[in-house]
Amino acid sequence: MANYTAADIKALREKTGAGMLDVKKALDEADGDAEKAVEIIRKKGLARAAKREGNATSEGLVAVKVSDSAAGQVATMIELNAETDFVVKNEKFVNLADAVLEAVAAAGASDEASGAAAPAGEGTVADLIASEGATLGEKVVLRRVARVEGPKVTTYLHRTAKDLPPSVGVLVVTDEAGAEVAKDVAQHIAALAPRFLTREEIPAEVVEKEREIAREVSIAEGKPEAALEKIVEGRLNGFFKEAVLVDQPLAKDSKTTVGKHVAAANGTLQAFVRFRVGS
Repeated sequence: MANYTAADIKALREKTGAGMLDVKKALDEADGDAEKAVEIIRKKGLARAAKREGNATSEGLVAVKVSDSAAGQVATMIELNAETDFVVKNEKFVNLADAVLEAVAAAGASDEASGAAAPAGEGTVADLIASEGATLGEKVVLRRVARVEGPKVTTYLHRTAKDLPPSVGVLVVTDEAGAEVAKDVAQHIAALAPRFLTREEIPAEVVEKEREIAREVSIAEGKPEAALEKIVEGRLNGFFKEAVLVDQPLAKDSKTTVGKHVAAANGTLQAFVRFRVGS
């Protein structure tokens, strides 16, 4: 019989999160070698995780790291997902997210592929996620990664539930003057989810599709032919106000727009990113 104590079982359970029976079996198989037992547990855990490959990972958190850079500041944001909110609020999952964020930011990764390939410990971020996911007993996924850089980067994290980590994250890139009102803009973006910074950023095919829809709806409503173009352009402007950040009425003061609010501070908006878990 393998030589180990109750204290060894307790320590291994705390280290791996595995059940008592699994820990005892692993220690027996490893002949009492704790490190080898950890390896056995993780291998068995990974086998279980593989069976969960098709499971949905609709819960998760958003995390952000900002550092100084040659251009001013650089920010990295990740979305890490799991299957249940029970795991998401687990300290081990939160710690995993912190470790993933540090590794992704250190590698300068700007998308999921480069983020997953970033070095982490003796392996990669993908390896770390697979290993810790097995310990947590759920499929864990690095769903999104974003990296922005500019004179000033303002961040905003929002919790949609008090007992869960932040599920909405926003990055706003401005010049120095714009940083004065960037928090207003970040909170606005979190609430209203614009798709584009300016009208010029919208792909031509998207604008044309919206124009086509506006025309078909107007015709179906029996609008007069003579007024059709004006009506279509009015509806297209309505689309811009919904989709374009600088054209949206400011959340905290609907009498002005986001663009005008920033301009009043003599600032400029350069870019933004918004993550919401699961969307």
